[in-house]
Amino acid sequence: MKQTMSERIFNFSAGPAVIPLPVLEEAQRHLVALPGTGMSVLELSHRSKQFGEILEQAESGLRQLLNLPNNYQVLFLQGGASLQFSMVPMNLLPPEGSADYIVTGSWSQKAVKEAKRVGTVNIAATTEATNFSHIPQQDELKLDQRAAYVHLTTNNTIFGTQWQALPEVEAIPLVVDASSDILSRPIAIDKYALIYAGAQKNIGPSGVTLVIIRDDLLERIPDGLHTMLDYRTHVKNNSLYNTPNTFGIYIIHLVCQWLQEKGGLTAMQAENEAKAKLLYDAIDASDFYRGHADVQSRSLMNVTFRLPSEDLDKKFIRESTAAGLDGLKGHRSVGGLRASIYNAFPRQGVEALVSFMREFERQHG
Repeated sequence: MKQTMSERIFNFSAGPAVIPLPVLEEAQRHLVALPGTGMSVLELSHRSKQFGEILEQAESGLRQLLNLPNNYQVLFLQGGASLQFSMVPMNLLPPEGSADYIVTGSWSQKAVKEAKRVGTVNIAATTEATNFSHIPQQDELKLDQRAAYVHLTTNNTIFGTQWQALPEVEAIPLVVDASSDILSRPIAIDKYALIYAGAQKNIGPSGVTLVIIRDDLLERIPDGLHTMLDYRTHVKNNSLYNTPNTFGIYIIHLVCQWLQEKGGLTAMQAENEAKAKLLYDAIDASDFYRGHADVQSRSLMNVTFRLPSEDLDKKFIRESTAAGLDGLKGHRSVGGLRASIYNAFPRQGVEALVSFMREFERQHG
């Protein structure tokens, strides 16, 4: 195979996304033979003692970072967040009940679609009328106190919006899709009943789905579900009912170590805020660039913006890609540009983008 590029570029992709370089380097060092095993981690049996230790370390790392108490179970599943769109209502939405969904983007729309196949869905709020440019305020929510749960997406990769504070849902279980901002900041875990997240944006490679579920929800699950779609199956079998994504779980373990070495989620939040401020300040300093998301709803993970014309958008994408700034094309729902600057994205990459933006405006503004 001919290698065409040896230097790493700045990867602004929304996912699969950038993985911490120290994690990649450690995985590379041990790819052929994991210490103490004589074989690659890719070859380890998921039933082996060695992989059991990796699984335990990955769970322990997540528990420490998120301050998870013992009444929350940690599962490493497959099927992406998209399968959770179905598993959540199948497990938690009773036939005679309903669930509240807050719709703030494409992924929550897809979650609603799958939930409606199972039971009754109440749209507690939607920001579709403004092309999902903001997060609804508390007084915009029409919550049903009898709902089986409230579902929301914490960060919207396509539109560049993020919940800065969770809504008040009182005693209703809160279920969140945290795929694109998991581990980016500390959370008050007692406010969550279930968290699910695809790994490929902030915690590892594609192919692993993290599910964190509070014990009392397990008691609500009806009998008769297909075995693999029942959360209790995976709790009872420690995520080993079928062959899990062993390599992906190994990488999650390394990412948790990397986060701990950086100072945990409080330190990570400060770093993410600083990176995002650099980019938003550059956007706000000029009429040439215009952000999509309302200021109070802006995401720290995905910065969406556009230029004065589609032709300039396209030219910016071409020239930035040639300059080693890859993945900046915005989603077709919004157009323009999108810079995904997850945990592992380096500050130097944001600085390089801001410098490119200033020069591009000088030439074309």
